[in-house]
Amino acid sequence: MHVVIVGFAGFDRGGKRIFEYAGDDPVCVGGVANISPYLTSGPDRYVVKARAPLAGGVPEMRCGNKPSDGGHLIFTDAERGEFLRVEPGAEPLFRRYCGAEEFINGGMRWCLWLRGVDPAVLRGLPRVRARVEQVRAFRRASTAAPTRAAAERAAEFFYVSQPAGEYIAVPEVSSERRGYIPIGCLPASVVASNKLYVVAAPDMFLFGVLSSAMHMAWVRVVCGRLRSDYQYSATMVYNTFPWPVGAEANERGAVEAAARGVLDIRGRWPRSTLAELYDPLVMPASLARVHRALDLAVDRCYRREEFVSDQARFEHALKRYQALVARGELADASDGVGTRVGGGADRQGYAVENGCGAPGRPGTIDGAGPAPTTGAPWVRRSRG
Repeated sequence: MHVVIVGFAGFDRGGKRIFEYAGDDPVCVGGVANISPYLTSGPDRYVVKARAPLAGGVPEMRCGNKPSDGGHLIFTDAERGEFLRVEPGAEPLFRRYCGAEEFINGGMRWCLWLRGVDPAVLRGLPRVRARVEQVRAFRRASTAAPTRAAAERAAEFFYVSQPAGEYIAVPEVSSERRGYIPIGCLPASVVASNKLYVVAAPDMFLFGVLSSAMHMAWVRVVCGRLRSDYQYSATMVYNTFPWPVGAEANERGAVEAAARGVLDIRGRWPRSTLAELYDPLVMPASLARVHRALDLAVDRCYRREEFVSDQARFEHALKRYQALVARGELADASDGVGTRVGGGADRQGYAVENGCGAPGRPGTIDGAGPAPTTGAPWVRRSRG
């Protein structure tokens, strides 16, 4: 949102009004007792970053794998082809590599994925070893202590979070022109870059909620921005989102069916990129219809009454968030309600505010912790 401040005062006043725009003309939606920081009726409280999801048991979201390699482990199609022309024995070590740009617009790159490779294999591949040496030199020259320390394991990415199985992928940056952030599932064979967020639980209910108008209403207000584009964050968006904890089995089933419908309709255009499928000017009518069905199914997990707008969805979600915080159910918040939390860093100097963790630490996605479960066990049987 863009706000023009026309004045300040050291006192409160009554008669506050909120306006919404239908086209170019403002429409007053009525007087309110107080205007929240999100230009809605409500208290002076705002959403703060959290290190864990709002609802207990929701699968963890983490950023993808960060190379910090000086570009020596990443290849285009042409670069990989030339590399393998000279050293064909390295072919099994290449994996598809996908960031937000490739995920949305197509054209994946490649990476040398050397984690767990037998040292005897690496010793027999001089061009691969040369690349590893270049990574080592790049990291040793860094001004950041964590990056210099990672020079001792130059054959691996700086930070590893690759799921062992199929996973949900969410691009970090996406155009605000789209009605929905293009979200999808990727196989474990595709290495997610740190420009994707990953959830190692390809659960259709989870995918459906993330792909819904309710989630997008939350995203548009609380996410960061790169220029005017959405800049997704695990700690600010995913972890703070008030999940529909009261969904019944039939409601969950409707969301799952609609979510599969979204993927099925996308599959009818295998040559189209997500950027093309979600371009508001050329989005297939059938995809728009199944998304509307998904929106309705997710909305009914929150309440029976229909939401008349995205503003109404956000206001409902914000009230749920505030109620959970008031009851002390916000899992591991970075700070209290009403305190803006800026980007933080762990003691090793690596930013953790977006779920990236410490350098080189595999984390729960890579198998060091409890494996996420499917079937959305975090859905409770009480209505909020």
